[in-house]
Amino acid sequence: MFPKQSYCGHRRRRLIAVGFLSCLAVLSSSGWTRIALAQLPQKRPAHITEETEKAIKKGLAYLATRQSKDGSFQESGDLGSYPTSMTALAGLALIASGSTPTQGEYAPQLRKSLTYAIESAKRNGLICRDGSESSRSMYGHGFTMLFLAQVMGMEEDPERLARIRSVLRKGVELTERSQSRLGGWLYTPDMDGDEGSVTVTQVQALRAARNAGVAVPKKVIDRAMGYLEKSVQPDGGIAYRVGMSGSRPPITAAAVACWFNAGEYENPLARKALRYCKTNIGVGQNQGGVWGHFFYAHLYLSQVMYLSGEKDWDEYFPKMRDYLLSTQNEDGSWNGDSVGQVYGTSIALLILQLPYNNLPIMQR
Repeated sequence: MFPKQSYCGHRRRRLIAVGFLSCLAVLSSSGWTRIALAQLPQKRPAHITEETEKAIKKGLAYLATRQSKDGSFQESGDLGSYPTSMTALAGLALIASGSTPTQGEYAPQLRKSLTYAIESAKRNGLICRDGSESSRSMYGHGFTMLFLAQVMGMEEDPERLARIRSVLRKGVELTERSQSRLGGWLYTPDMDGDEGSVTVTQVQALRAARNAGVAVPKKVIDRAMGYLEKSVQPDGGIAYRVGMSGSRPPITAAAVACWFNAGEYENPLARKALRYCKTNIGVGQNQGGVWGHFFYAHLYLSQVMYLSGEKDWDEYFPKMRDYLLSTQNEDGSWNGDSVGQVYGTSIALLILQLPYNNLPIMQR
């Protein structure tokens, strides 16, 4: 079983890497840099084949072409553009490749995405752009908080870092104010209601913010986890909202991710919900049990199976990898759940790049 990954642990690894690069700088003065770099191990993570690497590179290249001049990523389908949600998901996929806002192949795109995310924050703390996304603003708010929390440990500019921290702090306060009496959240901050998918988005955002050093009241997370517990059905699945009957497989996977993010790997509810997911969420060509939300379900199920341990991951990932490789479009994209190609490509890349262990919130 793997321990909970802390933000501080992520920072320690980065400091070790910086120290190692400093040693290479010393070697360069005596002409040894090229030799030292050439001797660095280039072993692929388990289950990452040459074909997988090619698919990832093609997907990342496609995603980069979809960024607008203002730094946003947007869909163009009938369901809406979702600029803050798509920018956050695309940004997470780019971070998963190993790039940061200051280093790596996709650093320019990440810098622009980061600027867009920061400038999307309103005075009341809500992170949202006016338009089609307004009626579902808490999704973009949660995903953007998650994105910002991941880049906090990578930002090198003190002034920009302070802006990220400020946006996150106000975002946490907005999330706290909008929590329902039952402990969940609904589509907009003022709805005083709740349902599972929005609640999970807020929980992951709050966990990530706390891991990044932003104060998050314990009672807020405790009430949110209590909401998920009250949604548990007899079969171990999670209902759409408290008081409703019938399990929803995609929301169940998302709930397990929340338990695992909290380090509750042996929580009986989490283990039973995981068994439910394994039985009811199809992998690969078998897409049963996803209620039309295949990519959404696997965004969370992939995290769960990765954090669960080698046995579950070895069973899950090769099938999911092969399916994603077989359904990638010629231009490098994936079509996701009728939402669009930015959405599908971002989630597919997050799944395929999990073995590289670059996102703090998804690390073992």
